[in-house]
Amino acid sequence: MGGKHPLPTSPPKGRHSMAKKEKFYVVWYGNPAGIFASWEECQRSIKGVKGAQFMSFESFAEAKTAYHKEYSDYKGKGGKSKKILSEEDKKNFGEPNLYSISVDAASSGNPGKMEYRGVDTQTHQQLFYQGPFAQGTNNIGEFLAIVHGLALLKQKNSDRIIYTDSNIAMGWVKKKKCNTKLKPSPKNQALLELVTRAESWLKNNSYTTKILKWETKAWGEIPADFGRK
Repeated sequence: MGGKHPLPTSPPKGRHSMAKKEKFYVVWYGNPAGIFASWEECQRSIKGVKGAQFMSFESFAEAKTAYHKEYSDYKGKGGKSKKILSEEDKKNFGEPNLYSISVDAASSGNPGKMEYRGVDTQTHQQLFYQGPFAQGTNNIGEFLAIVHGLALLKQKNSDRIIYTDSNIAMGWVKKKKCNTKLKPSPKNQALLELVTRAESWLKNNSYTTKILKWETKAWGEIPADFGRK
């Protein structure tokens, strides 16, 4: 079980007419693994396979490329597949500014054990780390990581920029408010006190640091990533 079949050189034949828009299903770990042209065939492949790894793609070319790579390359945050960019598309994003710090968070559960950190984008040297907190969320961690980075750069009078892969956290920082729905409890008291301090810092400090979105689909995982996809 779980072994890969030889990769087909042409699209596998499904049961549906090609007049209908079809998807192709890559099964990295199944019985058998392979590329399938219908959801029914994919289901048969993964039925009864604990930890089956599979995903749908819009074209056979995308599926074929994905089959040669790892499931983790396509499994994104929140369980959504990542869009595959061509080399030409990637060029449109340019290259990341290495004179920067990158921040990220990781949470085991939502809420769950959470931690965050910041690293030098070029060398990946860890610049700060906080956690683990017993009960937090990834969004809270991303928010705190940005604010921590802002405070650090201001303290050092540095003109570096900050990269984050979280649009939500960027929005919270802009509004100077962590808009979490996490309910207070004894387990998250210390974390929520830290959130209050971060919000207070934003309201009482000015900064010129640019906060930019890390383009994961073009550059790969952010350097501060904890590698737990």
